[in-house]
Amino acid sequence: MAGQRKTFNEINITPLTDIFLVLLIIMMVIAPLLDQQGLNLAVPNMIEVQDEIKDSKLIKVLVTNDNKYMLDEEEIPISEAGKIISERAKENPDGLLIMTEADATHGAVVKLMDEARNNGVVNISITEY
Repeated sequence: MAGQRKTFNEINITPLTDIFLVLLIIMMVIAPLLDQQGLNLAVPNMIEVQDEIKDSKLIKVLVTNDNKYMLDEEEIPISEAGKIISERAKENPDGLLIMTEADATHGAVVKLMDEARNNGVVNISITEY
């Protein structure tokens, strides 16, 4: 009976174990890198924010619904926002207050935050206008 074959009833788990070990090593290398990203956010009460706005020396930038940046009633382009904010930070040491209108996009706010952080501003607050 040359046409009959023996049945194979065993499973070789060596390739599966190799794949799991490689994935484990990749996760061990990547996991410490993921912890370094992010922002430290503190959400203040609305009453505290209103009192602090009147008494502090903040740089106030408004992000409008159409994603324009307004500083002292004048529109500023995002490419120059970092330079302008760093110049104003010398006179206003309390940091940056980003006021957003209701329909401003998250991306527009993050671009402004990145520009400010890249130009040395460490205290950034966000509030709705």
